[in-house]
Amino acid sequence: MKNVLLILVVIIVAGFSSAAFGAKSPFKKSSVNREVIIKNLMVGVKSDNYGLRTSSALLLGEFKADEAVIELLSMLHKEDSDDARIVAALSLLKINDSRGIYAIKQAIRFDKSDRVKRMCEKFYYHYLENKSN
Repeated sequence: MKNVLLILVVIIVAGFSSAAFGAKSPFKKSSVNREVIIKNLMVGVKSDNYGLRTSSALLLGEFKADEAVIELLSMLHKEDSDDARIVAALSLLKINDSRGIYAIKQAIRFDKSDRVKRMCEKFYYHYLENKSN
């Protein structure tokens, strides 16, 4: 598990440092390393380590990794932690996939936590505002 975390951190740091020196941004879809980074983040989302799981989910949203929607949906539905479910919802919002938006809308009604419901409501209204513009 430590090896996966170390590899993940090295890849992300390498991507950010190359972006700082004028190379392509790691968040652009045309980046060559994107596939490797997304693959490692997908491993991180499935980790038993809470911090790795949530930070991987957050970065998948930043990368707008539509291939991660199923994992993020699972996280939104199955995580015990309110914070982890909120991170999953935020990443789904950033990816802007219709399945994720629908799950956020449903979480407003059906999530067990009032805090997650409120945050999903804010995310969904943000989506609606940007959709109309």
